[in-house]
Amino acid sequence: MLDITDKSILRLLQYNSKQTIKELANKLNLTPTPIFERIKRLEKENYITSYRAVVDRKRVGLSLLVFCNISLNQHEASFISKFEEDIQQFSEVIECYHIGGMFDYLLKVVVQDMDAYQHFVAKELASVDNIRQVQSAFVMTEVKSTVSLPIL
Repeated sequence: MLDITDKSILRLLQYNSKQTIKELANKLNLTPTPIFERIKRLEKENYITSYRAVVDRKRVGLSLLVFCNISLNQHEASFISKFEEDIQQFSEVIECYHIGGMFDYLLKVVVQDMDAYQHFVAKELASVDNIRQVQSAFVMTEVKSTVSLPIL
């Protein structure tokens, strides 16, 4: 169970994981040792699963963001498992969700431009067996994008 200090640590690390233990301790009015021990426990208990840099996709040439809905032909466990295994090979797919509703999967795809997306769908995604339908929604304006969770 997380207490208020654990939650504060998680919020602060989500904002900036490069803060030093000393900086965190100062912000929380604690000494560095308990902060260090708490972070190690949060890592061990998988509250913190990784540390990473958030890269601006546009600055690295990935200006087109697409949400791609996928419907499968077959829904038996083996077909679902095979699709989920196959989709892992595409670096353009940065998120994949098995969803309920009108479609089976929602993919978040980043590519350079429309030509690159057309190639991705026609050549790469089309090589995956069991896809019945692909529907794409192109992002015009990214209003909010965050990886931070609302830890209360």
